[in-house]
Amino acid sequence: MSEELISKKELLELMGISYGQLYRWKRKDLIPEEWFVRKSAFTGQETFFPKEKIIERINKIQTMKENLSLDELANMFSPNVTELSLGQDELIKRNIVSEQVLTFYLENEKGGPQFDFSRILEIFILEKLLQSGDINLDEGKMLLQVLKESGSLIKQKDCELIIVRKLGVSSCLLLVNAEAVHFDKGTRMVSRLSLLNCIEEIKAKLW
Repeated sequence: MSEELISKKELLELMGISYGQLYRWKRKDLIPEEWFVRKSAFTGQETFFPKEKIIERINKIQTMKENLSLDELANMFSPNVTELSLGQDELIKRNIVSEQVLTFYLENEKGGPQFDFSRILEIFILEKLLQSGDINLDEGKMLLQVLKESGSLIKQKDCELIIVRKLGVSSCLLLVNAEAVHFDKGTRMVSRLSLLNCIEEIKAKLW
C-alpha cells in the first residue's frame, strides 16, 4: 500500500501558503527533512510530500502558530523527549490515559509509579487503541510486548505501528521509515498509527 504523494506546487495552492513559509518551517524543523521527496517528473526533478502527513502538519502549524512561537512548535514536533517524568495522577489529569487502562497497563507492565516518556507513549497508544475498539485486552498485552521490545526503534523519526488480523489471529508490526506495506488478500489492517503523531498528541496535552 503506497503512500499518496502531493507535489510542492499542488501543496502550496491547496494550503494557501508560500514557498518561503514552507522552507522556513523546514529550517525550523517543523517539517521533517525526509518528507521532502525528490522525484523525476516530465518537467525535470520535482519535490513531493507524503500527502496526508504534510497536510495534517501544516494544519497544525497554522492552528497553533498564533499562540506558540516557531521554536516552541519545533519543540512540540520534535520526537526527542528525554527529561519528562509524570506520576499516575498527572497522566489521568491530563487525559493521557483513563484509570481503567492505567490499571491494566500496570498489571501487565509491572513498572513503577513514575512514567518516563517511553512509558507515557506506550500507555497513550494502549489507551487510544483500546478506547477505539480496535484491539481487545489480549491484543493489548501483545501490543505492549512489541513496544517494549522495540524501544530503541521508536526513537526513529518515521515509525508506524500496524495491527492486522487474519482468520481471527492478530499480529502487531512496527515499521521504520517504510514507504509502503503489502499484505495478502486474507489479511485485514485493523489500525495504522504514526508514532510521531502520537508523540505530538501527547505533547499537546502537556502544554
